[in-house]
Amino acid sequence: MIYARIIRNEVARKKAAMLVVFAFILLASLLVAAGAGLIVELNSSLSRLFADAKAPHFVQMHAGEVDSAAVEAWAEGNELADDFQIAEMISIDGSTLYLADSDTPEEDSIMDISFVAQNDRFDFLLDMDNRKLEVEPGEIGVPVYFAEEKGLGIGDRVTVAGEGYSHEYTVSSLVRDAQMNPAIVHSKRFVLNAADYGRLKADVPDREYLIEFRLTDPGRIDEFSAAYQEAGLPQRGTAVDYQLFKVLNAVSDGIVAAVVIILSLVLMVIAGLCLRFTVLATLEEDYREIGVMKAVGMPRGRIKGIYLAKYIALGGSAAAVGYLASLPLTSMVSGNIARYMGRAPQGGAGLLVPMLAAAAIFAMVVVSAMVVLRRFDRVSAVEALRAKTGNEAPRPGRVLPLRVGRLFDINVFLGMRDGLQRFRLFGLLTFIFFFAAGITLVPLHFLSTIRSPSFISYMGIGSSDMRVDLRQSEEIEGRFDEVVEHIAADPDVARFAPLVTSLFTIVHETGETERLAVETGDFTVFPLDYLHGRAPRAEDEIALSYLNARDLDKKIGDTITLRRDGGQAAADRGAPAAGRGDAGRAAAGGAGRGAARDLTMRVTGIYQDVTNGGRTAKAVLPPNRENVLASTVSLDLAPGVDIAAKRHEYSELFAPARVTDLGSYLSQTLGNTIDGLVYVTAGATAVGIAVAVLITSLFLRMLISKDARRIAIMKSLGFSLRSLRVQYLTTALLLLVIGIGAGSLFSNTIGQQLVSLLWGFMGASQIRFVIDPLQAYVLMPLLLMLAVAVTTM
Repeated sequence: MIYARIIRNEVARKKAAMLVVFAFILLASLLVAAGAGLIVELNSSLSRLFADAKAPHFVQMHAGEVDSAAVEAWAEGNELADDFQIAEMISIDGSTLYLADSDTPEEDSIMDISFVAQNDRFDFLLDMDNRKLEVEPGEIGVPVYFAEEKGLGIGDRVTVAGEGYSHEYTVSSLVRDAQMNPAIVHSKRFVLNAADYGRLKADVPDREYLIEFRLTDPGRIDEFSAAYQEAGLPQRGTAVDYQLFKVLNAVSDGIVAAVVIILSLVLMVIAGLCLRFTVLATLEEDYREIGVMKAVGMPRGRIKGIYLAKYIALGGSAAAVGYLASLPLTSMVSGNIARYMGRAPQGGAGLLVPMLAAAAIFAMVVVSAMVVLRRFDRVSAVEALRAKTGNEAPRPGRVLPLRVGRLFDINVFLGMRDGLQRFRLFGLLTFIFFFAAGITLVPLHFLSTIRSPSFISYMGIGSSDMRVDLRQSEEIEGRFDEVVEHIAADPDVARFAPLVTSLFTIVHETGETERLAVETGDFTVFPLDYLHGRAPRAEDEIALSYLNARDLDKKIGDTITLRRDGGQAAADRGAPAAGRGDAGRAAAGGAGRGAARDLTMRVTGIYQDVTNGGRTAKAVLPPNRENVLASTVSLDLAPGVDIAAKRHEYSELFAPARVTDLGSYLSQTLGNTIDGLVYVTAGATAVGIAVAVLITSLFLRMLISKDARRIAIMKSLGFSLRSLRVQYLTTALLLLVIGIGAGSLFSNTIGQQLVSLLWGFMGASQIRFVIDPLQAYVLMPLLLMLAVAVTTM
């Protein structure tokens, strides 16, 4: 009862201070619980999606004919293969696909579009209830990606129309695809009824195959993959596994959850600083009462317990409210998860994990309060009874001498002088303004960076105006040569670089082997930014992506052994030069066949790449024509040439090749991530402004109480209330400017490193912010200054 009365009286006496501390603890608890809940939601929904779809553990994509009997015989003899199937896909060029009522085909889409029938054994395509999708004749299931990007809905039309044929379908369901859900995966599957699939197959000749396996022990995927590669089975395409599917599905929402949790931890630091300031202010105000309690013999532990009780009550109630508020917030921010994966029953984890996260915030509050309350041990009963408050008078010094005041309005000058002379007192407010600026600027800088065309370098791609991607097929070599020859003769093209990605085998020192996707060509035409070293220039040089270099434990100057399966002694014909006046030959030419060769390659560069699971490499040697994965031409247009018109021309001319400009490539690939970051940036800005308003309110209320005598003296000297307000406003804005300056420095250094650490798991370990000066250094500071000024007045 005594503690309850003390807490009630304290709250009544210091409503503003208690409310501000309560708000910060609530916000920190809310965000950390929501972030934890988002991770639980993501994990449970992803697990349910993979379980309902019976996702394959290993998939080998292949373009060309498949000897199914050989694959079946090998699978039956492999103890790790539990089940297998070969899924056929009809490859549709975007120039023949029309969505809804649009008269414009999807020729600008970066997606490889395939039409399939539902699988029988596993790798099921699911409806929006995560049930195996059954499609009736005349109907079609459309990937969620196209519903989100193009606004497709139930009842809309999808038309495939090419030379001599036209097929029209009605959208009956949206499709969740465990393999190809996210935007970062540039392949999408539309689902047809088996009869409709057969009719379309008769008109469209292009095929691709997914050779899929379910394993008895998913933990031995690497062993199974190596065995498949060594067996000489079909593998003209990328090999992917269960873990990569999970990583790609979790990227966008995982980044949002991580940012929310980091934001909550920053708020926890601010809440701890506010709590410290509140305790110290209480010590100042209750100095005499604490001395009396000590004088009558009350133990120090009991005195601290009285004060600790109210902070336990404050922190506990704020953490509880934050936890309860996080439950509906988690449902709101997990909308993208619900659309792409569906909601899964989370059991007790969905409630327990956020509760434990909020409880951790409460524990930090209690520990922080206990640490600060140790100052009570320094209070002397004798000094307290003599009414010594412990306040320190402003230190005399030469900070802004009075003669300088002639250069300013006297009230502005006194406000600046007070802020600098008592900077030790105002340091906490400056420190929190620094955090408020950092909270807003770091997400804003990263959003500007990921929207910038230069972000393409983090995808292992040199910056160019356009790129032409050819879908893998048995005729790709001839078609690619034709594309390169046409581009070389086009006067609208200023420079270009043909690039071919093919599979090689790495031979480790132990004799073990693994596959490596190597892009070959001239990398001096559209150079990358390298973390270390430089681009490869000779045939015995190679550049590795950051994650590949880390996994292989290679650095600049080390060597690796590559084996070209099927063997190619040397290129027997070269493609045209990579650009007018540019040295070097493109690595797009074919090669003679021979025995397999081991090539010793020296690592000359390490670059960043978030595509293909972050594991790629680049070299100038001839490609491995036995296992080509992709063929691309990057090009810059001559000055004055319209990019959109040229893209349309090439889309028609090179059909079914995919022609995109890099701006569209970025937005279509990272659209979901950008959308998530927009919400996070808006939320961080709101939180930053709220922090500035709340802390300014708390600090100035306490400062005015502390300065009561000083204010009275200045009034007696003739200063008006308006003059005093200008002084305090000047002090607050001066501290804010210092805080914003420190926050900008933090966001451009440590904040940039934090973002790099987060994206390092995807393959980009050194993000360099692209800063929008108008937003970062004009609009955002003005917004914070307006909030602080209004609060101060």
